[in-house]
Amino acid sequence: MQAFIQKEAQEKAKEIRLKADEEYEIEKASIVRSETAAIDAAYEQKLKKASLAQQITKSTIGNKTRLRILATKEEVLEEIFEEAKKELKKLTSNKGKYKPVLVGLIEEGLLALLEKEVTIKVREADVALAKEAAEDAAKAFEEKSKFAVSITVNEDDFLSKDVSGGVVVVNGTGKIEVNNTLEERLNILNQVALPGLRLELFGPSATRKFFD
Repeated sequence: MQAFIQKEAQEKAKEIRLKADEEYEIEKASIVRSETAAIDAAYEQKLKKASLAQQITKSTIGNKTRLRILATKEEVLEEIFEEAKKELKKLTSNKGKYKPVLVGLIEEGLLALLEKEVTIKVREADVALAKEAAEDAAKAFEEKSKFAVSITVNEDDFLSKDVSGGVVVVNGTGKIEVNNTLEERLNILNQVALPGLRLELFGPSATRKFFD
């Protein structure tokens, strides 16, 4: 009887050990799966953060590069127009070249106003030349408008010495002015010609989707 009880106890103990080992393996596998999933999730999260940080860095570098390129382009364009201003000052010092320009500027002002009496303002240094140019401009205007115009050169109120040259044409009442100074014409050229100049110098913009 004692042997039977001992045998039963041993089998029971063996059964308990097997069950315990099985439960241990199951629990261990569960823990391993859980830890593995946690590690994978943490790695995935870190990978996403690293990828996002890389994209942000790439975008930031790209934006800074584009801004530097744009700034350089603007500097080049500014240099071109600064050189143009210097050339304008050289032009006004050459009477032979400056006079026909002045004639054209005065005539353009006359055609804009279409009045029989006007006054023109020029630099003090240009008064004598402006009187000659005014005569030629009046003749050209009369041929186009079919009526004569009287042009008075203002000898009391002059354009600033800082102005490169050109003329301001004022109507008879003094209320309407046509600014045809060389600086003003250069500013207009700047606005009108700048898009084409950019295209000529730098080619089409890689980021521009629509064109006129």
